Amino acid sequence: MLRLFVLLLVLLNAAYFSWSHGMLRAYGWAPADTSEPQRLQQQIRPEAIRILPTDEGRRAEQVALTPPKPPECLQAGLFDEAQTEVVRKALEASLPAGAWLLEPVVEPARWIVYMGKFPNVAALDKKRAELEKMKLKLQPLDNPELQLGLALGRFETQSQAQTELNALQRRGVRTARVVQERPEIRQSQLRIPVADEALRPKLEEIKSALGEKTLRSCR
Repeated sequence: MLRLFVLLLVLLNAAYFSWSHGMLRAYGWAPADTSEPQRLQQQIRPEAIRILPTDEGRRAEQVALTPPKPPECLQAGLFDEAQTEVVRKALEASLPAGAWLLEPVVEPARWIVYMGKFPNVAALDKKRAELEKMKLKLQPLDNPELQLGLALGRFETQSQAQTELNALQRRGVRTARVVQERPEIRQSQLRIPVADEALRPKLEEIKSALGEKTLRSCR
């Protein structure tokens, strides 16, 4: 029995050796041939293969190893009405619909309790000193057309400013009045909710339309 097992094992090894070395190929028994020219026939677009110079190869390797930048939200602005139209046309020409928003931003009118205009800096400083002695807090003026003057309070509505003026008059302030420091300002802000790798190259096309405004993170 042992001799029969040994003989069978020898025959199996001989059969495997013959099969693996292609000795039985004429009978249709042989492993798949992985030598040329079969490998050449399996190539996909071999003409597209290009040997890169060393520097270019290193740059390509670096790009391949650099993880893609995750999508982020970008915004720019604020833009007035004329600027908004320029930006809108650039966006429509360069970016897909739905990839951007021009969100309206309204800054309310601002009213102040105002004293002035004074004829010169000396008169302005004299009045400032008087008000400071009364423990009144002064605020800087943002509107250059109201210089030389003083602001005793800044408010979002005319009625709020008038209420403050009435209180100041009870404290002895006589020459102040309510004026509008600036009108309501309607502007817009550009928002790109998802700036991903596919969209980022297109953002270069709209930079000139943004003027001095730059795209920055929404955070």
